[in-house]
Amino acid sequence: MKPEAASALFAGPFALATLSAPGEPAFPALVTPDAQVIDVRSALGDAELTMRGVLECWDAVVPRLAALADDKAARREPLAEFRVHAPVEPRQVFQSGANYRQHVIDLHVAHRAPGDDRAEEERRAEAAEIMDRRAAEDLPYVFIGLPSAITGPYDDVVLPAWAEKPDWELELAAVIGRPAHRVPVEQALEYVAGYTIANDLTDRATVFRRDMPQVGTDWLRSKNAPGFTPLGPWIVPAASIADPGDLRLTLKLNGGTMQDESTKDMLFDVARMVSYASRTARLLPGDLVLTGSPAGNGMHWGRFLRDGDVMDGAISGLGAQRTRCVAEVTS
Repeated sequence: MKPEAASALFAGPFALATLSAPGEPAFPALVTPDAQVIDVRSALGDAELTMRGVLECWDAVVPRLAALADDKAARREPLAEFRVHAPVEPRQVFQSGANYRQHVIDLHVAHRAPGDDRAEEERRAEAAEIMDRRAAEDLPYVFIGLPSAITGPYDDVVLPAWAEKPDWELELAAVIGRPAHRVPVEQALEYVAGYTIANDLTDRATVFRRDMPQVGTDWLRSKNAPGFTPLGPWIVPAASIADPGDLRLTLKLNGGTMQDESTKDMLFDVARMVSYASRTARLLPGDLVLTGSPAGNGMHWGRFLRDGDVMDGAISGLGAQRTRCVAEVTS
């Protein structure tokens, strides 16, 4: 799929993307709000530069990027002439589950344990109490995803033949711009270069192991098929996002709104997520911290992804992505 003109809009004077011309390798690009492209390699004098390389020297390079966006003499080309890829190839992907209050309550109600005949209101109250306790104890739920699951924001998503209940999960993703280890919450946003959009697809039928329920969740199987994480289209610098805790996420399926929520509903904001992940791991430039998905996924609606479905995901200030689902062709 190709980006539409309207989806090129984002907050701030510029965003970053990874693009390619037909038959040419991908390159890091600066994109302006009027859908014009400047090749960052040429502008910064490094023919081998990648987006990860840009992020590895983020503090030094961001003033040069800002000046480049204002440079009327810089060579610009129409965005429409290029293919838009995932904006960065991360080394690590940190994913968050159970981070939107209403979403978690809905899932708690949907996953009724055998023999639990309590009224829905009672089980909702129980879930709300659990969420309040987690937030007070500062215990986000973070796990690891595979970079190989990432695909572009307009690429088709292949639904594996084995996936019985593939589901959408639109998420705000923070892009790391400085190595971060044991970072306090108060400083965590200083390590975020920018933000992008992720759709963290999940096959609900394989989240829990059927052969051995005692081991719990199986995120490898349920989340990491090739193309299960459409990413982008842009990295919007953090300086252009006034408040990542007040952004609107919307996902439409074939034109109908499925998810529509603010990041205000997050139990743990971006700073707490980044800080928490850094307690254990060393976050690296270009890494992604996915911050969870709001209520309104397929589990809630009783409707899962199938061949031909089109997902439109948008986050205020970050643009929009459009992906079409296609069934895996098996011999």
